[in-house]
Amino acid sequence: MARKRSPRSSKPSRATRSSRPSLFVRGTGRRRGRLFLWINLLLLAGLAGWYVAQPEVRRQEVNRLVANSLDRQKRVDPLDVAWDIYQLYYSPDFVAVAPPPGDRTHGYGGLPALVGDHANTADGSLRLLANRGYLVGYDDTLPAPRWVAYRVADLSPLPKAAERPDSFETDRRTVARVTGDAFTGTGYDRGHLAPNHAIATRYGEEAQRETFLLSNIIPQKHGLNAGLWKQLEQRIATSYPARFGEVWVLAGPVFTRHPPHTLGRNGPAVPDACYMIILDESDGRLRALAFIFPQDAKGELDRHLTTIDTIEARTGLDFFSALEDSAETLLESQRASRVW
Repeated sequence: MARKRSPRSSKPSRATRSSRPSLFVRGTGRRRGRLFLWINLLLLAGLAGWYVAQPEVRRQEVNRLVANSLDRQKRVDPLDVAWDIYQLYYSPDFVAVAPPPGDRTHGYGGLPALVGDHANTADGSLRLLANRGYLVGYDDTLPAPRWVAYRVADLSPLPKAAERPDSFETDRRTVARVTGDAFTGTGYDRGHLAPNHAIATRYGEEAQRETFLLSNIIPQKHGLNAGLWKQLEQRIATSYPARFGEVWVLAGPVFTRHPPHTLGRNGPAVPDACYMIILDESDGRLRALAFIFPQDAKGELDRHLTTIDTIEARTGLDFFSALEDSAETLLESQRASRVW
């Protein structure tokens, strides 16, 4: 008697079952890959069409930006390129301005001046100290710099900075003549306002040494000096000029207590915070980043964005007075939407 064969199960084998999801995932992956490719091709076509339609000046600006993104020295993130192109031409942060009078070698739109009660405490004026790579508004009554102004432009290739000087020097143009010993054992760093690296790479070794004059130095806690302040200085020295062509910078101390605490009997005044303003000009338009950093500042740079009006209120300084009143009012009242 023949043995009956057991009927075959209609249930697929484990191997068959496991292969189906794999094939499905593979097919889905291919479709997604093709979609991603088409999206990128369309974006490139759109950018190419936009590029061709732009005037020659803009095309040159885009060429420079793309070329700088390939230069590792300049620290331009490729992801910033598309964003910067959009911002340069369509950002609401820009304010239309008429070209201001005066020299733009280190400052733009006029140099800062003390106003109101702050002017009275400084005998109505500040001592202007001109250096190769930056300017200082020095207050001998504190004693301390109230502001420093400098400009950093894009250079290709970016020159190598000379070796960092190993000492700070008394500025004999000041009445106070603060010495480096005033900082010793105080717990405060000798914090640069005009930075060593940015000035060295744009203006040379002699200008670099001038950043170590104590008229350019304020007491800063190490966490700020080596933290957010340094981060911003690095952007100013490398990526900002590479992305925007050039930037103008104003930096200085914020004093809350009057009179402020000083380091020793004849030492510099200790600020409660520090400010920095970065100005970018493009095609007759201006935008600004404004920051106030407390001595114990932490977190991300965006956390410390503010307005120029706020800095003026806290320092007694008037910025950009050479601009037309309407442009100055708008520029100084705006808080940047994000850090560049």
